[in-house]
Amino acid sequence: MHGQQHDNDIVQSVLDGNKSAYSILVDRYRDYVFTIINRLVPQREEAEDIGQEVFVKAYLSLAGFKGISKFSTWLYSIAHTTAISHLRKKLPRTVFAEDEDLASYLDRKIAGNVAENKNTTRNAVNEAIKQLAPADAEIITLFYLAEQTIEEIAVIINMEQGAIKVRLHRARQRLRAIIEQSYGAEAKFLYKN
Repeated sequence: MHGQQHDNDIVQSVLDGNKSAYSILVDRYRDYVFTIINRLVPQREEAEDIGQEVFVKAYLSLAGFKGISKFSTWLYSIAHTTAISHLRKKLPRTVFAEDEDLASYLDRKIAGNVAENKNTTRNAVNEAIKQLAPADAEIITLFYLAEQTIEEIAVIINMEQGAIKVRLHRARQRLRAIIEQSYGAEAKFLYKN
């Protein structure tokens, strides 16, 4: 990922009055912030709006960034909190499928798009991640795509490291089950034992 010192230098430059330097951080982390939010809020337009809100909040709070953690960890924490707040506002309309309903849905969805989903390993894994519960998708995204450590994820999600390890382990198991169910014997290329 990007060097912590380099991010800290950019933050200091912004705080010293070079406001345009903030665009470097936005460009650097835009995709990861969107991915984290989109795992929790699957509607693209809403996720994009929340992403913009995250960068505005981060900019307005930049003086509060002390450099104790990596800038990305601090930013992802803001993204997580903002997305969760958005979901809480919509809570009455949020419904999560039961395991059997999810399995049935996956069978129908994958059967209709087998050729498209098998084009690349990345597409197959991303499709499987989309089928995870939002909390599982978020932790998988933070650990594997955003390359955050267990310690950093604990800060972002505001949980104990032990709980993060358990959640990550369970999310991996669920992801593996989805992949195996969706791709059967061909799933071996998507993960290592």
